[in-house]
Amino acid sequence: MSRSVPPRRLILLRHGQTEYNNQGRMQGQLDTELTETGVAQAKDVAERLAELEPRTIISSDLTRAARTAEELGNRVGVPVRYDTRLRETHLGDWQDLWHHEVDRDWPGHRVTWMGDPTFTPPGGGESRVDVARRSLPVIDELLADPTKWNAPIILVAHGGLISTLVCALLDLPIADWHCLGGLGNCAWAQLAGWDAAEPEEVRWQLQVWNATAQTADSGVQ
Repeated sequence: MSRSVPPRRLILLRHGQTEYNNQGRMQGQLDTELTETGVAQAKDVAERLAELEPRTIISSDLTRAARTAEELGNRVGVPVRYDTRLRETHLGDWQDLWHHEVDRDWPGHRVTWMGDPTFTPPGGGESRVDVARRSLPVIDELLADPTKWNAPIILVAHGGLISTLVCALLDLPIADWHCLGGLGNCAWAQLAGWDAAEPEEVRWQLQVWNATAQTADSGVQ
């Protein structure tokens, strides 16, 4: 792996707090709003990530992510692009239910879902493998334009999608995709990507996981 040129830098930022996060309810692709705390988190993280001077910000179109992205976009003067491929995992019949309701009506299934990336929630849900399949092309399209990587690229999305996308970019075995812990609200992951030996192939390294605006030495670089 050659590291003679600066690596590409990719930041994946989770949205701010919602009432569903507070209440322990299954959110999935429901279009929910930020709480007052969530808005404050978005403003704080915008101040922190503005230090990176990003020139490309792409967000899920769901309101909680879009609102978070807009705080950063406004702070640095960069328009936000919205992409439905960055939406959270669709949870099928589980969406809008409390965790205990899922555990009552589908005993053991939520635990299986958390550990098995191929498991699909009932009623038209997505597996984590499905989520990777729809979101990886966003990265491929960005890699096709080297000029976009003159500054860090920031994607604003959702905890489930981010952990899945990171695992896929790191080329981890699917059976190990459960190994990353959850991201907090307005926490981010940072990856560096170097050109590999094969043409048009990039090798990714996870440099930061679950950093927040309040984390000392949080890895902003």
